[in-house]
Amino acid sequence: MHENDIEPWYKQFWPWFLIGLLGLSVTVGLSLLFISFVYQDSMVRDNYYKEGRAINMHLGRDQMARDLSLVATFTIDDLTGEISLTLNGDLEVYPEILQFDLISPSHSDRDRAIALNRVAANEYAGQMPQRIQGRNYIDLSDPARPGEAGWRLTDEVTLASDRVYQLDTR
Repeated sequence: MHENDIEPWYKQFWPWFLIGLLGLSVTVGLSLLFISFVYQDSMVRDNYYKEGRAINMHLGRDQMARDLSLVATFTIDDLTGEISLTLNGDLEVYPEILQFDLISPSHSDRDRAIALNRVAANEYAGQMPQRIQGRNYIDLSDPARPGEAGWRLTDEVTLASDRVYQLDTR
C-alpha cells in the first residue's frame, strides 16, 4: 500500500466517535425529557392570580382567629395515630367538626386532611391514616365556615413522639 491510499470513512475511528457522541447526547436528552414529564415538580402552581387572591382571604381568616382569641393544643399518639385536640377561645358555639390539614413543605403526596369530631365541649379527636414525622405545616379551620367568614390557626411544627403542640394566633 502507498501512503496516499486512504481508507473509506466508515473504516476510520473518528467519524464513528463523533457519531457516537451525537447519538449519546440525543439519548441522554430524550431520557431527561421523559423523566421531567413523568416526575413533575408538585410544588409548582400554575394559577398565580388565584393563589394571590387567596392570600388575602387567608389573612382575613387569621385575623378572625385573633379576634376570637383562639388557641388549640393537640397531641398525636405515636402508636395509634389518634389526634386529641383542645380548642379554646371566644366562640359562641364550638363546631361539630374541625378540618386538620397536615401539609408537607416538599411533597404534595404526603399532605393529609383529617376531620376531627367533637367528643366533648371543646375537645376533638380524629385518626391519622398513617404515621407522619418531620417538619409539616398545620392548618386548623372550621369547614362549615369557609372563606372570609371563617377562621384558621396555622403553624409550622416538627412532629415527634410524645409531644404537646400548640397553635395560636401569634
